[in-house]
Amino acid sequence: MYFQKRLFIMKKLTLAFIIFASGSYFYNPVQDAEASRKQVHHTPKHNKGNASWYGPGFHGKKTANGERFNMYAMTAAHKTLPLSSYAKVINLKNHRTIIVRINDRGPYHRGRSLDLSYAAAKKLGISGIGSVRIVPI
Repeated sequence: MYFQKRLFIMKKLTLAFIIFASGSYFYNPVQDAEASRKQVHHTPKHNKGNASWYGPGFHGKKTANGERFNMYAMTAAHKTLPLSSYAKVINLKNHRTIIVRINDRGPYHRGRSLDLSYAAAKKLGISGIGSVRIVPI
């Protein structure tokens, strides 16, 4: 009786070890980490919308990613693009193109897709509100 119990326990332990070993054999922590690092954006590839700019009233204040806003830097605020990512912005009126880094959230005005820094808006030729295409890079 004692040996039958011991044999039964040994079979269970062996089976548990085989299941555990096969699971860890097929598990790839690097692939899992890369998959979790990738962010899914709900922003279309080519997003058209209106852009405005912000500057003097916010110059030196903290942005959503913690840095100080510099109205003379090539930055922008977007609602859904990841912070510190880059986007190509094309002015649909004059076809000027720039690349900005997303460092803030916004705009908080209805009908606008992007808030550009003063320098970015100036390079695009936008003095108020302009139509742009936003392409995440």
